[in-house]
Amino acid sequence: MTETSSDLQKYGVPFYGAGWVPYNHIKSKLASQEKIEEDKKEEKDPTPSNDDEITTPLNYVVLAGGGGEGRSGIPNAIVVSHVNFTSNSLSDQPVVKHETGSDLPYRMTVHPHGDGIICAFQQSCRLFEWKESNGNEAHKLGVKVSEKVLIQLEDVGQQLALTFNSEGSVLAVGGEDGSLRVFKWPSMKIVLNEAQAHSSVKNLDFSCDGKFLVSLGSGLCRIWDVTSSKVVASLAKGNDEVFAFCRFSQINDKNPHLYIAAVTDYGGSILTYNTTTWKRIRSSRVVREAISAFNVSSDGKFLAVGTVGGDLFIIDSANMRVQMMVKKAHLGLVTALTFSPDSRLYTIYLFYNLFSAVPLVRISMILRNAILNIGLWFLHHWTQVLG
Repeated sequence: MTETSSDLQKYGVPFYGAGWVPYNHIKSKLASQEKIEEDKKEEKDPTPSNDDEITTPLNYVVLAGGGGEGRSGIPNAIVVSHVNFTSNSLSDQPVVKHETGSDLPYRMTVHPHGDGIICAFQQSCRLFEWKESNGNEAHKLGVKVSEKVLIQLEDVGQQLALTFNSEGSVLAVGGEDGSLRVFKWPSMKIVLNEAQAHSSVKNLDFSCDGKFLVSLGSGLCRIWDVTSSKVVASLAKGNDEVFAFCRFSQINDKNPHLYIAAVTDYGGSILTYNTTTWKRIRSSRVVREAISAFNVSSDGKFLAVGTVGGDLFIIDSANMRVQMMVKKAHLGLVTALTFSPDSRLYTIYLFYNLFSAVPLVRISMILRNAILNIGLWFLHHWTQVLG
């Protein structure tokens, strides 16, 4: 593989967060807004729209990161890249590169139905909305700062975890100071405000049906009933375990599971819990190195594990056996993983090249699922995982 191949791109920004863009929802919203604006005009533009001429499905990933407050010369930015599954390639230039000045977008979450992106900066969270851009004939997608200010998330300090439920009707935010806030969306009416949910909230996830929220600290995992805002279970770590990540199985059936990725003295393990009794079903050591990133596929059949050594493992959730392992070409820490919602055959890698100090993005084929994988050589980021 050469660094000039179409599956490898350089965007000039080290990334901390990523997600897939719900383009169909966004396109529908933008079309509705455009129709409203056209209806207000006294005279309609006779020029026919060429939107229908674009028949190729458009797939995008949104990335957030940067060089921080210092004078490193590396910008802080939200970047959108086009993914071409047919040619197995990434756009050679970002579709969008929205710089955020001296503010580093350290965490982010994408609204599943196209309401925008929420980024967590050092002191506050900010909403960014999608817009139609006329600067690119093929890709008419843009990003702008929303006029809606998230007052409830102003001056709250660094937030380390942000997530929407699957319907996009509830937002959960967890802080470095251990606070947990849950809001109705888009009203931002607060439904849960716990000042000391943990010493530090490292990870959050909603169950598929939205009934439960799991919050994770280094030594304790709490399950919250979203309706009552009460804790229904507390899951403690074992003697040699450090909780790192939590994810509900996304299969909406009679027996959904909760997975916790844990760092142990002997490597990385996946702990499986019953979501009725909240009892641990099994503990499975899956990798020899510490786990630095974790996620579950949309159909619940596969787990993705990234390690501090930069390796990616795809694991069958039924038997916890490794189905595929991908070795990275460069040294780097895997810091995020997210499966695409439609189970494609590709994976995207984003990692920081230690020797050239250039952030790289790569797409390649893997199994039957598309995974967005971020790797950065920043040791202080891993210390956030270990707490």
